[in-house]
Formats: sequence, structure tokens, C-alpha cells
Amino acid sequence: MGAVAIDDQEIYRMIGEDGFDRLVRAFYRRIPADDLLGPMYPADDLPGAEKRLKDFLIFRFGGPQHYLAERGHPRLRMRHAPFPVTEAARDRWMQLMEAALDETRLPAEVDDLLRVFFGSVATFMINRVPAE
Repeated sequence: MGAVAIDDQEIYRMIGEDGFDRLVRAFYRRIPADDLLGPMYPADDLPGAEKRLKDFLIFRFGGPQHYLAERGHPRLRMRHAPFPVTEAARDRWMQLMEAALDETRLPAEVDDLLRVFFGSVATFMINRVPAE
């Protein structure tokens, strides 16, 4: 029997700030050593990047709106335009996020929904096609 479908706005209620904090920390622990993604994240801004992702996820999934108050509309494609998000970078980002999800061990219905969300958003963020 599969996981029960939940509304994405229920996720914050289910896992709270702690769940998002654990997930985002698990993800960002993997970034500095990654040969493809690591160079896209300035070392002196890793804590800032971690906070922005956590605040975005909390806002997106039913929690306090700190992200909107501090940064306004997410405009994800615009904010990521300076970074070369290729299909390979998208796939690596997903690999690291899926490992973080595995490590974090969120409730199955939350995990399922987040994996689908991250997959579709990561694909949407692709902004470079390799030259042929």
C-alpha cells in the first residue's frame, strides 16, 4: 500500500523547522566536496545559501513566510541564471538531495512529495545546454 497523498502545505506542520533544518544541513554537508556543484557555491556564502534554501522550503511548504519577507518573490530561474545549471548539474543536485533525504528519514509521505517537488524544480532550473 502506497503512502497517503498529503497537501504540500501540510509538510511544515508534519516536520516543522527541525525537519527542514536537518534536510538542508544534510544536503549542504555534501556540497563543498562535490567536484561539479562545489565550485558553484562560494565557501564564504555556504551558511547564507543554507539559510536561503531552508527559508524557501519552509515558506513553500506551509511554514512562516520569512523567505518572502527577506527576499520577496522566489524568482528561482532569475536567481539561478548566473550559475551553469546543465542536465549533469541538475542530476548531481538531485543525487545529493536524495542522499540528504535518505539520511534525514522524513515520514514517507513527506519524503515522496519532496522528491517529486525537487525533481521537477531541478529540471525547471536547467539553463545551459552543452555545445555539440
